[in-house]
Amino acid sequence: MMANEKITIDNGFDVERIRADFPILSKKIRGKDLVWLDSASSAQKPLSVIEDMDKVYREFYANVHRGVYKFSQETTILVESSRATVAKFLNSNSDKEIIFTRNATEAINLVASSWGNKFLKSGDEVIISSLEHHANIVPWHFLRENLGIEIKVIPLLENGDLDMDAYKSMLSDKVKMVACTQMSNAIGTIVDVKEIISLAKEHGAKTLIDGSQAVVHLDVDVSDLDCDFYVFTGHKLYGPSGVGVLYGKFDILNSMPPYQGGGEMIETVAFDKITYKEAPYRFEAGTPAIVEIIGLKSAIEYMNGFCKKDIREHEDYLLNLAITEMAKIDGVNIIANPSNRAGLVSFTIDNIHPHDIATIFDQMGIAVRAGQHCAEPLLNLLGVKATVRASFGIYNNKQDVDALITAIHKTIKIFG
Repeated sequence: MMANEKITIDNGFDVERIRADFPILSKKIRGKDLVWLDSASSAQKPLSVIEDMDKVYREFYANVHRGVYKFSQETTILVESSRATVAKFLNSNSDKEIIFTRNATEAINLVASSWGNKFLKSGDEVIISSLEHHANIVPWHFLRENLGIEIKVIPLLENGDLDMDAYKSMLSDKVKMVACTQMSNAIGTIVDVKEIISLAKEHGAKTLIDGSQAVVHLDVDVSDLDCDFYVFTGHKLYGPSGVGVLYGKFDILNSMPPYQGGGEMIETVAFDKITYKEAPYRFEAGTPAIVEIIGLKSAIEYMNGFCKKDIREHEDYLLNLAITEMAKIDGVNIIANPSNRAGLVSFTIDNIHPHDIATIFDQMGIAVRAGQHCAEPLLNLLGVKATVRASFGIYNNKQDVDALITAIHKTIKIFG
């Protein structure tokens, strides 16, 4: 939403009931009520996720796919049920298109290493955007260094949107991959990835979408988007860390060599020959993050208990309220004003380092992120070295925004 849009009344969304689902929100930080405004980095976990993971460890933990005994069968069923839950969540055509990774970073590295090393050659072009997290920049640089590919970057408009006209002019038959975020983790810009994908396909390019932020705030339908790859991570989706997801079209996945070697990903092994399983298992070498994968299922089931539209309206209400109130304060600079944004706002305060701001906020029980947000190239384009980022989740309320504004005023007074 735009900062100058009308702020609607926050009703019909029982945020206090939701807050009761998150045990950590009852904690005191330095004697103050916890105000968690760092969900874009990692969201807190509802009790249902914590309990489901605890139950596995307490009652029937065992390795998966390898045992005929009861515990192994139970964990295997739950892990594969998690795969089906993710497939439905993304509207994938098949469970076989869902690969579990450690996080979104590993998912992107998997594609760059496996698909990239097989199908790219010197002089081929990969397009990324100015909005990318380092996780969607560095793996492509590996291919630039090792294969001689060229990386092109979609430029940024002054307000923080991508320059789509420039993107169109960059496309050619030399472009083999377009890898783009669906939502900026640093300034909240929502990208029209459906258009990005459609234009790329006109030139025969594959597409990878980083949905690490977007999947939390938006309805995602990979079949409708028609992307070749889509990645997200569990820990931002109110689930555990240590588990991420790579969606890939089945035929493409099966054309790619394994990313890692070991147990589970092989069909047969001899000292002079090996054969691989089909996707997704050829990309899941070794013991997976069993309990974390089950926890991801629980987190998605928790989120499925709400209407995404209601969540978005609630978060937009808080975001717009925060932006409107911050805009009234002399010396506060809101970074970028994208035409479509969600979930977070980045800002600076004149003559005060973001780390100092975040330190004072911490004394008041408020958790925000300060720094470059793993988006150094983007911040350089925006002319700032670092920002403070306040990000909102399903459990935030108006009191959290009030606390944020009070903390800004106090910080300015301290340094005044």
